[in-house]
Amino acid sequence: MDHIQVNISLIALSLLSISAAANEDRRQIEPEGYIYGFGLGLNQEVYKDYDRRIIPLPIIGYRGKDLNVFGPFVSYDMLDVGNYSFSVQLKPRFQGFDEDDSDIFVGMGDRDFSMDLGLGVQYKKDNWRADINWLHDVLGKSKGYESNASLSYVWRYRQVFFEPSIGMQYRDSRMTDYYYGVQADEINLAIDRPQYHADSVLNQTASVSVVTPLWGGLSRFSVTQTWYGDAIADSPLTDSDSSLAFIVTYSRFFK
Repeated sequence: MDHIQVNISLIALSLLSISAAANEDRRQIEPEGYIYGFGLGLNQEVYKDYDRRIIPLPIIGYRGKDLNVFGPFVSYDMLDVGNYSFSVQLKPRFQGFDEDDSDIFVGMGDRDFSMDLGLGVQYKKDNWRADINWLHDVLGKSKGYESNASLSYVWRYRQVFFEPSIGMQYRDSRMTDYYYGVQADEINLAIDRPQYHADSVLNQTASVSVVTPLWGGLSRFSVTQTWYGDAIADSPLTDSDSSLAFIVTYSRFFK
C-alpha cells in the first residue's frame, strides 16, 4: 500500500495545508484547533491476487502553529527560516500482508505494520510548495528507511482549491526486501515463488487533490498514480508495476 501511505501522509502532516496565495484564503482553510471527522481510502494492490484494499480513516487530532496531530500522524515544526520550515515527523506505515490475504503468501511470514520517525523540510513560495523528508522504521520491522520528495501547485476557483503534485520515493534495500522479498525458507516453486532479494527502489507518483471548505467543514478528495521501480515490479509477489489510490476525507473543528 505504498501509494496510500504517501497520500495519507501528505494529508495528515500538512492537514488543510493548501498553499493559497492570499493570507485570507489560508486562514479560511487552515484554521487552528481540534479536529474530528472521517475518511475512506481505496487502493489497488500490486501483490498477486490481492486486488484492492478498503481502509477506513477515523480522524481526530489537532492543528496548531507548530504542532499537527492527525490520528497517529504527528508533525512538529522545530524551526522556520523565511519560506523554509524544518520538522520532526512520526508516521504509521500502512504496509504488509498476512498469510491469508492471498494464495501467493501461503507459507510466508507476515509483513507487519510499523512506525516511521524522521525529519522533514518544507518550502512554500506563493502557490508553490516543496517537501522533502527522511524516515526510519523505529519499530524495527524492516530496519530500513525511506526518503520522499514532492512538488505541488495550487489554484483556487471560488471555494474550491485544486492541487496537482508530483513526487519521488526512495527506499533502501532493507525496507524493500522486507515487503517484497522472498526468503530462503519461503520458497514455493509450485506457485512460482522463488527466492527473491529486493534491492533499493525509486518510485514515482503523480496526484491531484480537490479541497473545499464548503458544507460546514473541510472536504478533500485525492487520487494518486504510483509507478514502481524494478525491485518491486520484478518481485514474484507482484503482478503490476503501477497502481491507483483514492482517498476521501471530511473534517471539522470542535467549537
